[in-house]
Amino acid sequence: MWSAAILAGGKATRLNGRDKSALLVGGESILSRQLRELAQVTGDIIIVGGNPPRERIGTARVVTDRIGESGPLGGLHAALAEALGSALVVVACDMPNICAPFLSHLLTLTCEADIVVPKTARGYHPLCAAYARACLEPVSRRLADNRLKMTGLFDDVRVRIVGTEEIAAFGDPDQLLANVNTPDEYLELESLHGHKL
Repeated sequence: MWSAAILAGGKATRLNGRDKSALLVGGESILSRQLRELAQVTGDIIIVGGNPPRERIGTARVVTDRIGESGPLGGLHAALAEALGSALVVVACDMPNICAPFLSHLLTLTCEADIVVPKTARGYHPLCAAYARACLEPVSRRLADNRLKMTGLFDDVRVRIVGTEEIAAFGDPDQLLANVNTPDEYLELESLHGHKL
């Protein structure tokens, strides 16, 4: 069995604190888009942080960070601790174009590594990656030492990198892994969905 987690605990300072998961892309909230895709992968969906209205999340479970003020690594820790599955796919709450086949591919590869992470010209994408349960202890150690960099975890476990060509089998890598950090990025995504997708 697999699990999935949406990390929703960020402060969104570059978007004036707006709830990024509630942003509309193609007429639908990012959260709704993500839940629809994740439901095709697993029935065990966790939302870490945030405060989504109950009617928007269906059967997903909402949990809080066990170790506060620890960024995405703290969110990953909470997700791994709560997950029912042997592996977990994690996505940031501001990624509207994730798709079930790609996420399932990442999870399938956890049979050969502890972390399966996409890498493009923009670098690693640890907030759209799969993590085996074996990552929980190394994550806990890093949190205890206040070493919070997500990619630092790669030094402690077996990593499988999914490169651009492999990602491209599931769609345009830049679109699949696009996220919304600024108003300009949001307008660009809305424009793409309005005219090209």
